[in-house]
Amino acid sequence: MDRFDAMQAFVRVVEAGSFTKAADTLHMSKTTVTQLVQQLEARLRVKLLNRTTRKVNVTADGAVFYERAIQLLADMDDAETSLSAASAVPRGRLRVDVPSPLASMILVPALPGFYARYPDIQIDLGVSDRIVDMIDENVDCVVRGGELKDQSLMARKVADLPLGIFAAPSYLARVGTPTHPQDLEDSEHRVVGFLWARTGKPVPYALRKQDERVQVKGRYALAVDDGNAFLAAGLAGLGILWLPRYMSAKFEASGELVPLFEDWSLETMPLYLAFPPNRHISLKLRVFIDWVSELMAVHAPVAGRQVTAD
Repeated sequence: MDRFDAMQAFVRVVEAGSFTKAADTLHMSKTTVTQLVQQLEARLRVKLLNRTTRKVNVTADGAVFYERAIQLLADMDDAETSLSAASAVPRGRLRVDVPSPLASMILVPALPGFYARYPDIQIDLGVSDRIVDMIDENVDCVVRGGELKDQSLMARKVADLPLGIFAAPSYLARVGTPTHPQDLEDSEHRVVGFLWARTGKPVPYALRKQDERVQVKGRYALAVDDGNAFLAAGLAGLGILWLPRYMSAKFEASGELVPLFEDWSLETMPLYLAFPPNRHISLKLRVFIDWVSELMAVHAPVAGRQVTAD
């Protein structure tokens, strides 16, 4: 029995909650993973997992061994990195999930620069606004806008996204230009609704002008759960949009979107890069996190963080 493989198999079963899912992420057969865990239990002379037909639960002894195992695997990875010149080069596969507009407008166009630095890293990029089960799906990190609800995740704030309110000229020609945010609650006006993954519902937006503060939800004819579809709906004149400025800039310049309520301010939207707790931050993940932070510092730096040009 290879103890390293056995510990890896055990850790993945605990994190995935299933031998089948662990086998898929390790690119092994379920039989092999099962045998490795059984051999580990035989060697340790303790039961690490309780198995039923529906799920796998870690025992009290298994929970203690899991904490030690993830630390041992992390220490081994660090030792290999520090002692081997070849291993000091970030390499391997990263599984990442990011919102669709951020991928298409910022991250993917900048990836040639990332690969120029780190040619041995392979990225599997999920593009979505859905909630990702990072343990179950074996995702290394996600990038998400808004405050994180899952406090168990480790996270780094990588940007504060300025927001604006916009409409297509075709919408304004058809419905008229609102002069006050509260006008958006009138029966004639429509917003494009965005269905947040956490709630499945649109959320109101708060605007401030000196001492006046209003909260606007608006009525919608269309609500979507994808950022690129949200933008496309606004460009088609289907309603008024709340957008991060990085999404609107190109279309403001071309006249395809018209800014509204420019004398009102909106709170910025925080952008976080999050990764699972108790997951060792590998060198490849560490350089990716740093790269995203550097990239977003150019587009939307975190409030109070100074950015200087080289």
